[in-house]
Amino acid sequence: MEIRYAVVLGIIQGLTEFLPVSSSGHLVLFQNMFGLREPELFFDVSVHVGTLVAICVFFYKDLRGIIATLFSASTWSAGEDSLWEGLCQKPEMRLLGLILVGTVPTALLGLLFRPIAGKLFSSVQIVGAMLLVTGLLLWLTRGMKIEGRDMAHLTIWDALCIGVIQGAAILPGISRSGATIAMGLFKGLNRETAARYSFLLSIPAILGAMILELGEVPASGFPSAKVVLLGAFTAAAVGYVALGVLIRLVKKGSLHAFAPYCWLLGAMAVIRSF
Repeated sequence: MEIRYAVVLGIIQGLTEFLPVSSSGHLVLFQNMFGLREPELFFDVSVHVGTLVAICVFFYKDLRGIIATLFSASTWSAGEDSLWEGLCQKPEMRLLGLILVGTVPTALLGLLFRPIAGKLFSSVQIVGAMLLVTGLLLWLTRGMKIEGRDMAHLTIWDALCIGVIQGAAILPGISRSGATIAMGLFKGLNRETAARYSFLLSIPAILGAMILELGEVPASGFPSAKVVLLGAFTAAAVGYVALGVLIRLVKKGSLHAFAPYCWLLGAMAVIRSF
């Protein structure tokens, strides 16, 4: 793989992983329209590592709080009768529990659709249709109230609903970030909480997808270290900036601004498929 190819794919991954326009959908469309070959699996894993690093750096305080509380002796020192109650009262442990709850439906749907993932990713028509759906979800967030429940009032049912929509984002053209943030807003979360939970929930999802892909890498499928590092670094740097931009837009109530782009690209894809 050429260096410039690694940089371009790193930029595309960093932008589309976080902006609500579907990274998988763009990958399918770019490959189809410009005759690009599918990148080596190991390189694909490396750019996902880059975007995962971007999330972990951006939400460092949340992750540090969860890890510190998880390994704190005081967290587990309560008596047997009050241990569960004590854990639930700690915001960091409660957040960790809700992330795990939301991950369950995501994992189940991901494993369910995995056998037909190849067919889904070969259909430009499906990508186009799902981009139209993504645009609709984004547009429906237009004008939603600023007020809403914060992270302390996020429920198990909220986590399950957001986890289900994240699992559905295995369909190319459905934006993971757009769909999960929109679902959080539909469930009555405030904008900051919807975005924050969405990206924290993405950490185990991206990690799980990386592990599955890594298990399929052939022995001869390792590009040069320079290509891997450059792709990962580009994805991380661009992804961090894109993540910051999206968070600001969500707080301003401008998530719907990406809807026309999704509609235009989706319509072009559907027309091209006939």
